Amino acid sequence: MVGVEGTTSRLVLVSGPSRGGKSRWAEHLAAQDGRPVLYLATGAPSGDGRDPDWEQRVEAHRRRRPVDWSCLEPGADLQGALEERLQNHHPQASHLLLVDSLGSWLAWHLEDSDTRWQQRSAQLLATLLQPGPPVVLVVEETGWGVVPPTAIGGLFRDRLGALHQQLMRHAGSAWLVLGGRALDLMQLSHPVPEA
Repeated sequence: MVGVEGTTSRLVLVSGPSRGGKSRWAEHLAAQDGRPVLYLATGAPSGDGRDPDWEQRVEAHRRRRPVDWSCLEPGADLQGALEERLQNHHPQASHLLLVDSLGSWLAWHLEDSDTRWQQRSAQLLATLLQPGPPVVLVVEETGWGVVPPTAIGGLFRDRLGALHQQLMRHAGSAWLVLGGRALDLMQLSHPVPEA
């Protein structure tokens, strides 16, 4: 188990800013676990040539993955992909699940009403708390200084921050990756009291 010794939680959070190394650290944790790995990529595949930077990033992730890892691109339907693989009869039911990333999944659902978003995020949390193999979840850190100039940017920041805090309460292990260095948040931190 890639979580903290003595904990029963199978959820491992790996957060950090863009280009800090969080995906590489999540992949390292998954590789160290010893189980077969299913990589769940939530970003929208471009493929149309309109965003060459995004395509290069996706390709770099693909090249980095070991050849024996399975990969699925569920896009907006991360919930369905997780639920299906948690069924005991599914061939990948015992695979470690590496989800990259929570922010990419959230971006698919920015047009949700507040009520629908609350339902969707509660469903995801309930699924992640079901018994099963470890889940390593990559989470983008946002809002570290610059206030988004658009309403949709603020909504993304607020929803991701709130969901990240909810997930942290249930994580067995949590890492913050900055500048290519991974910090064990469970060892170095204290929970913030509820308001």
